[in-house]
Amino acid sequence: MVVAVDGPAGAGKSTVARAVADALAFTYLDSGAMYRAVGLLTLRHGGAASEHARALEIRLGPRVLANGEDVTESIRTPEVSEAASKVATNEEVRAALVEKQRALLASGDWVAEGRDIGTVVAPNAEVKVFLTASPEERARRRAEELGADLRTVMQDQALRDAQDAGREHSPLERAPGAVELDTTGLSVGEVVAKVAELVERAR
Repeated sequence: MVVAVDGPAGAGKSTVARAVADALAFTYLDSGAMYRAVGLLTLRHGGAASEHARALEIRLGPRVLANGEDVTESIRTPEVSEAASKVATNEEVRAALVEKQRALLASGDWVAEGRDIGTVVAPNAEVKVFLTASPEERARRRAEELGADLRTVMQDQALRDAQDAGREHSPLERAPGAVELDTTGLSVGEVVAKVAELVERAR
């Protein structure tokens, strides 16, 4: 079974998807880590991002290994976040990573999160969830997570949202059949319980 969790930055996708995977004993797929890894490799080595994407060997888990190197912390810097946003607009990068994601999801039980899981990567996922939250709530969470200035995060978030929604390839949008969950004011546990209920209904 595949549970697809999509939504904008700061909606709680990673936290919720990881917790749902733990609760259901599913495997967690962090698609954003794959784009971040490509961004990191492109920053470090230059060259075409698409080549790094095609050659990428990644292991996802509590620690993220890219081409054998532990990049768990390295891929979370602001510079890499920006690079990841840029490479994510590249059609060849997306095609290469979508192929890798589909190969992973082909067997077993997964909770996969990103911005195009339900629309592109796994359109036939048994459960599709689109997480949202108010812009203020999303920015507050992101600022706390990064230890950054709230106003700066709000500005960056507005830019990121516009990029994601206006992207020519795989724009951020709610997948057909996806259940929208507004996480504003909800605890992680409350959101996880709602998603777990959807999974039980789909079984």
